[in-house]
Amino acid sequence: MQNIVLDKPYRFVPPHGGRFWPRILRALLLKPYLVRSHGVVEVECLGVERLRASIESGHGVLLAPNHCRECDPMVVAELSGQARRDLFVMASAHLFMAGRFMAWFLRRAGAFSVYREGLDRAAVSAAVDILEQARRPLVIFAEGVVSRTNDHLNALMEGTALIARSAAKRRAKTRPPGKVVAHAVAIRYKLLDDVEEVLPPKLEDVERRLTWRPQSGLPLVERITKAGLGLLALKEIEYLGAPQTGLIQERLARLLDHILAPLEEEWCKGQREPNTIARIKRLRAAILPDLVKGDIPEEERQRRWRQLEDVYLAQQIDHYPPDYVDYAGPEPTAERLLETVERFEEDLTDKVRVYGRLKAVVEVGEAIEVSPEREGKGADALMLRIEESLRSMLGISKAR
Repeated sequence: MQNIVLDKPYRFVPPHGGRFWPRILRALLLKPYLVRSHGVVEVECLGVERLRASIESGHGVLLAPNHCRECDPMVVAELSGQARRDLFVMASAHLFMAGRFMAWFLRRAGAFSVYREGLDRAAVSAAVDILEQARRPLVIFAEGVVSRTNDHLNALMEGTALIARSAAKRRAKTRPPGKVVAHAVAIRYKLLDDVEEVLPPKLEDVERRLTWRPQSGLPLVERITKAGLGLLALKEIEYLGAPQTGLIQERLARLLDHILAPLEEEWCKGQREPNTIARIKRLRAAILPDLVKGDIPEEERQRRWRQLEDVYLAQQIDHYPPDYVDYAGPEPTAERLLETVERFEEDLTDKVRVYGRLKAVVEVGEAIEVSPEREGKGADALMLRIEESLRSMLGISKAR
């Protein structure tokens, strides 16, 4: 399990308003870091004029990108250079707990912390202030997690809309009245190398971890599908006692419910949130507080950490769209194959190596004016419009 959930006391890390460090870091470190650590050798920005128009109009500007890779914030930083305006970025608190230098670096780069395992009033207040003051655009990754799937969009967290509306209410009261606008930002990565050359050595490592001989005689898509079925069967044996039958979608849903439902009975009185990420967020918020306080017996402490490991596994399972790679269906793109093998490696080792050269394309969508009041009932209208814009730019149809 990656160290994305920590039992350390949380202290809010506020945004740093200086302009010197963001520009120095962007000019000297951004491109070498993207190449060395993530294989991103080129970043193309589209729709920058839309962002500039919103900035020049004096609006509070919210940028809402999809979040398929860990390097997304650094890729968005390239957009800030072309728009000639520094950004503030809301970033998960665990990143700031990785050490003093990392906390210093992130803050100077424009990031501030948010504690995702509970209501972080300080982070919400800072975000609202940024939009109200309209000095810099604010970046919030509304999916809330790194999906590693460019052709799949997770449910967007409605807290993004709450922040935007709160700022819109304040700006509506100024004289003259001001506005807050939201721009969906679509980030898509393209593999520049031959997938048949870069993937087999990495896939062989996955197969050896499964104690298999390398399946090099199979076509690449079938080989990846077989490895995925092997990993799924191992978890089904661990949690359900035996490999299951049925469609992949049914098997994944069955395993997810087997993991999460008992925890929801214990911690949430059986109540279930509408999607897996929201279910996971609620469980973590319930399990973690006593761990952070440190006043529970060691046996109970270990039990709760095992539960958090199960919750983390559920999150990883949820990031495998059932039909993402299917050797019996249409030929998947090179990027889908890459993302799937990367996910295998991440789940087996908690790390992902650079596989090949990537080009990132960052596209800014049309401005969406934020209403100070929530529109209608049910799903949040602002988040629906952001999702629609993201899906349109990414070319993703809405799941049925």
